[in-house]
Amino acid sequence: MNVESGGGMVHGYGLASSQLDRLRQANIPLSICIDKVAASGGYMMACVANKVYAAPFAIVGSIGVVAQVPNFNRLLKKHDIDYEQHTAGDFKRTLTIFGENTDEGRAKFQQELEETHVLFKEFVGRYRPEMDIAKVATGEHWYGQQAIDLGLIDEISTSDDVILNLVKTHQVIKIRYQMKKKLADKIAHGASLSVNAVMNKLVERNQSV
Repeated sequence: MNVESGGGMVHGYGLASSQLDRLRQANIPLSICIDKVAASGGYMMACVANKVYAAPFAIVGSIGVVAQVPNFNRLLKKHDIDYEQHTAGDFKRTLTIFGENTDEGRAKFQQELEETHVLFKEFVGRYRPEMDIAKVATGEHWYGQQAIDLGLIDEISTSDDVILNLVKTHQVIKIRYQMKKKLADKIAHGASLSVNAVMNKLVERNQSV
């Protein structure tokens, strides 16, 4: 299968990785190809595979955790706008967008990031035990050729090349999942096409004048 992702929320990619692990638990060989990018959460998914391929210039790795939180507290104060936030539990909210952040809250937030990073490293290390996890879990990313030297992937190849090689010795089957559209969606889509067709005719008519 192909994985193309620069990452995102850890819980979503954690679930996707667990779903891929079900194939391994069922002793179904899993190969993953990275043609463009599998970074952070994307690599969390890719590393689950029995074999990982990547194109020479595919972006791989970024085993790290990042969080960005804007804060508008000074802007609100400048305009005499009060903001209240009530919580039960010392760390129900560590950092806030509109309230005034504290050093204690920042420290707790950083601690949570570090804990998530530890879990990320342990997860990758479980599937790539031969890799020096301390060396690659710096948040950096590498291109395919560098990634193979670091043990992040197993072979340099594009997904097309992998499939073309398999065709020689295996029967290759493509499976596509398609959501069944509701009647209302079909009608809306048909109406949209009709409007577009009318607009195109008007444009053509104006152009020919």
